[in-house]
Amino acid sequence: MSNQLRIGSSIYINYILLGMINLIIALHMGFLTEQLNTDAAAISALISAIGIGKLIALSFAGKLSDNLGRRPMLITACFLYVVFLVAIPFAPTYTVAFMFALLAGMGNSILDTSSYPALIEVFRKRSSSATVLVKAFMSVGSTILPLMITFFMARDMFYGYTFFIMAAIFLFNAIHLFTLKFPEANVLEEVPQTKEEKERNAKPVKAALIFKEKPKFMREGITVIAIGFTSVGLFLIIQTWMATFAQEVIGLSEAQAINLLSIYSFGGFVTVIILATLLDKLFRPITALIIYPMVAIIALVSLLFVESYAILVVLALILGMATSGLFQLAVTLMAHFFPEKKGTSTAFVTLSSSIAFITLPYLTGLINRHIGVSYVFMFEIVIAVIAVVLAAFISYRYRKVFDLKSKNKILWRNP
Repeated sequence: MSNQLRIGSSIYINYILLGMINLIIALHMGFLTEQLNTDAAAISALISAIGIGKLIALSFAGKLSDNLGRRPMLITACFLYVVFLVAIPFAPTYTVAFMFALLAGMGNSILDTSSYPALIEVFRKRSSSATVLVKAFMSVGSTILPLMITFFMARDMFYGYTFFIMAAIFLFNAIHLFTLKFPEANVLEEVPQTKEEKERNAKPVKAALIFKEKPKFMREGITVIAIGFTSVGLFLIIQTWMATFAQEVIGLSEAQAINLLSIYSFGGFVTVIILATLLDKLFRPITALIIYPMVAIIALVSLLFVESYAILVVLALILGMATSGLFQLAVTLMAHFFPEKKGTSTAFVTLSSSIAFITLPYLTGLINRHIGVSYVFMFEIVIAVIAVVLAAFISYRYRKVFDLKSKNKILWRNP
């Protein structure tokens, strides 16, 4: 196996495990409430602690990724997860568990701000496909974990074995990463130049893409960060409230409502595979960022009026396909606009996702409590409309910033 494929495999293994970690506290809520002598609400706060830790680490994770390189930060993330996974089953008090949950959140930030830039630098010609596949592997992890838990529960075994197996894989992967050679961080490719351009420029011009004008963080950067927020909101709200909507508004049974979420997840997996196959070949990430939220708007409006279970199944599949992989596309787009600081720039997009994870469940919970779950999905439609507007603007700026026709013309160069 080539070094390139080994790097990609290690990163994707980490994201299979991350897909499991995102569910592991919630799916072990019964065990943890007894172990820590607390209630379900406190365990939910334990999950929020992971988000808080993620926010804390974002203040330095991106800069360290750019300055120290991707490999040491990936290894650090692996070891942080090993500590978290080994410690939680033995945590004697809630406070101790909360501290280790913060550590897991920090590991999440470090993993994101090193993995996405690494994938972009390793798979330069298929960077969009490489990053969007992260979502597919996370889906694999979220599918595997319930099966593991069921296996141990059926045999009346200690719930911590699930944690320990994941810790062992993280540890093995960290050791494997020591043996890999990563491309130097933020080194950009030489761009072909005409004789006149070589004479005009005192030193070689380098760029990840060909620029017509220099992108500005306060314009392109802020817009992509906002897209990161809306992209997380689109799938997070549906995952959180679709089952409740199906039961309370449509009148489905609990089993049917949960089944809708499985169909939604399957739709997400399908669309990620499609994106990974077609991106950089038939269309650019910006195209998907416009079309997918538009499809989501149509499906969400239909959802408010439908009463048939069969149609709900189709809408759940469409929504899964229309709301998955958008965050990864936003990360890739950010790296295109600011290629010299991939770790730092993508950290800002990750920051927006963390804010979405903390604020949107609380806000939609208030909406559900005071005016009903149907209004949660009306709020979701507003987010989708905002996503389309933001994507349309960044599409316009994309054409202004990048020279999409010329293969060797540079109109500005890096200082």
